[in-house]
Amino acid sequence: MELKEEDLLKRNVKGISEKLKEAKVCILGLGGLGSNVAVLLARSGIGYLKLVDFDTVEASNLNRQQYRISHIGIKKTEAMKSIIREINPFVETGVLDIKIDRKNIYSTVGDIEIVVEAFDRAETKAMLMEELLTNTNKIVVSASGMAGLGSANEIVTRKIKDNFYLVGDNYSDYEEYLGIMSTRVMICAAHQANMVLRLILGEEKFKKVIQW
Repeated sequence: MELKEEDLLKRNVKGISEKLKEAKVCILGLGGLGSNVAVLLARSGIGYLKLVDFDTVEASNLNRQQYRISHIGIKKTEAMKSIIREINPFVETGVLDIKIDRKNIYSTVGDIEIVVEAFDRAETKAMLMEELLTNTNKIVVSASGMAGLGSANEIVTRKIKDNFYLVGDNYSDYEEYLGIMSTRVMICAAHQANMVLRLILGEEKFKKVIQW
């Protein structure tokens, strides 16, 4: 059977596929947030995804990340590239197996405007904010506050400034709540992916973003 891109996307909102096809998004980190965001954007028909991570898939990742047992021991970038190929082979992917720091953040992101921050460590998140949010040509969609099993309705998207959106419940911490579950992680990732789509298509068409 010949697979056609339009068949994959025919249940999408009408009139958006061409604009999504032209879009590029950089996802920094392919763990609980990033792997789920990547899959959601691939299903939506984003034209190009830049996938960045330095880690390999471990068994402990499988409770909240998009990987399978067969991916254990494989680089997350390569595993995610193969997953996307099975979901939507019309999405172009670029992979970088590097650990992000101040020296390589700009060369990694390059000319891509929309950046999904999906790091695990607070210090890496802070570094990215310091570096990228001073550059008005970049828009960062970040997440923090998804631990435990609190209400899903507490997770919201906040517009902190014109080029910074933050998803989460604004209180739950991994250490305090002694763990993290797929349910709230995937809710956060869905918020991030949805915000990316709204930004690509024109946020002004979708007014209900909480102003922080």
